Amino acid sequence: MDIILNSGGTFVIIAAVVGFFMAWGIGANDVANAMGTSVGSKALTIKQAIIIAMVFEFAGAYLAGGEVTSTIRKGIIDASYFIETPELLVYGMISALFAAATWLLIASALGWPVSTTHSIIGAIVGFAAVGVSPDAVEWGKVLGIVGSWVVTPLISGVIAFVIFNSAQKLIFDTDKPLQQAKRWVPVYMFLAGFVLSLVTIKKGLKHIGLETVDLGIVTLEIKGAGGYYLAIIVAVIVAIIGKILISRLKFDETLAKKAQYVNVEKVFAVLMVITACAMAFAHGSNDVANAIGPLAAVVSIVENDGQISATSAIAWWILPLGGFGIVAGLALFGHKVMATIGQGITHLTPSRGFAAELAAASTVVIASGAGLPISTTQTLVGAVLGVGMARGIAAINLGVVRNIVISWVVTLPIGAGLSILFFWMMQATFS
Repeated sequence: MDIILNSGGTFVIIAAVVGFFMAWGIGANDVANAMGTSVGSKALTIKQAIIIAMVFEFAGAYLAGGEVTSTIRKGIIDASYFIETPELLVYGMISALFAAATWLLIASALGWPVSTTHSIIGAIVGFAAVGVSPDAVEWGKVLGIVGSWVVTPLISGVIAFVIFNSAQKLIFDTDKPLQQAKRWVPVYMFLAGFVLSLVTIKKGLKHIGLETVDLGIVTLEIKGAGGYYLAIIVAVIVAIIGKILISRLKFDETLAKKAQYVNVEKVFAVLMVITACAMAFAHGSNDVANAIGPLAAVVSIVENDGQISATSAIAWWILPLGGFGIVAGLALFGHKVMATIGQGITHLTPSRGFAAELAAASTVVIASGAGLPISTTQTLVGAVLGVGMARGIAAINLGVVRNIVISWVVTLPIGAGLSILFFWMMQATFS
């Protein structure tokens, strides 16, 4: 306890530095996943994707990143084990951030899309189990996370497979693909509007403290069914706007089928930009907590002289720190993971990329509603695989997929191992 009173300022500075490093890793790895399909399908250039992500990720992190955050991410460790020795929790959270950030740096350099959520969870489990007690870890929660390695990519893969095949049958495999696109693309826009607004409402706006939306005629509660009604209203508006814009497009329908395909893909490219913006905002609002949660825990313990609380109000400077870290990581180091997602797994066009991104967003909604632990990375990779499978196994680069799966499996143990090492170093330095 005395060490927190004497060295509290030092702990906060170290935690801020490694928290920024962790946010940088999230930007380099996770955000590149969200933008990879747009870049790989040529809907956006790398420069455009980085600018969009910088704006919407930062907006999501800063505006909707949460006024109050859970002190211990996902409730995977029992705080009661640290009441007598809060300095161990400080050492542990700093070590976990440093360990997860180090692994994200290595994975990003190799172009491996790994889960930032699983990186930080593995790191927290490592220091708690070895540095404190195995009983301090909620092992049931950890098993649920391991199970999500199979469940979430499978769900998103199946959804992507269905969306891609429906677009093929309804639009591309018909005699007049342009005419069919004008008929069916507004339906896809409705689906995209519904799913993406639901992701933003459920995973973004809940952090702002916005509980109701007054529409004049009726007031909707965000937490309950009102969130779904609001998403439907947004989706209808998106579909109507889409219908008007598409009807104004002047395409020559007497062109050969291949030339018509190019024009249909241009329509899907516009959709890709919309989905990329919404996914970036939702991702920034949700995953910035992987960096600022442990940092907020350290700041809370120091400010309360060693008292551990279940939740802690976030100091004013923490959210901007996380937002800037994410943006810096993406801009400086995100291109390698973008290339893996966008080009390495399978060849993407705007229609295929749209199917993958809509499937990933749908899976996030389903998993959040069911309370399943979710990795946006694994969800998106599963969706891209689903699109590839729809075209046949030969369309998938199995070597790249093998490397990705290996990187997923080793993320938890590597995060845990590095965290234990850094935890012991912290103990040796300060105790």
